[in-house]
Amino acid sequence: METIHTAKRIDTPLLVITQLSQLLTYITGFGGLIVPLILWLTQKDRVADMDAHGKQIINFQISLILYVIIGVPSILLLGLGILILIFACVIGFVMPIVNAVRASNGEAPSYFATFRFIK
Repeated sequence: METIHTAKRIDTPLLVITQLSQLLTYITGFGGLIVPLILWLTQKDRVADMDAHGKQIINFQISLILYVIIGVPSILLLGLGILILIFACVIGFVMPIVNAVRASNGEAPSYFATFRFIK
């Protein structure tokens, strides 16, 4: 009797696309959370390292949303919110690109200033 073994395949281009799909936020306003979430949920059992990348991306996107939620009302408090919003915009643009390069090199993702909601 033959056993069927389904090993996870390494799909580096899909990991890179998942990382870069976060930049859809700058085009659509909300795609940076929805598209990586869908890719993660549908591919985490098929693609090696997708689970780790997906969790990091979702944690990062939720953290960015929290920074914006905190930053907008903080604009009234000595303009501190403007700095928070600039910070969120910069890391929201740079970190997906950095982690896409890391994914293409087979490295684990690394996001700073991220709250760990999903472990």
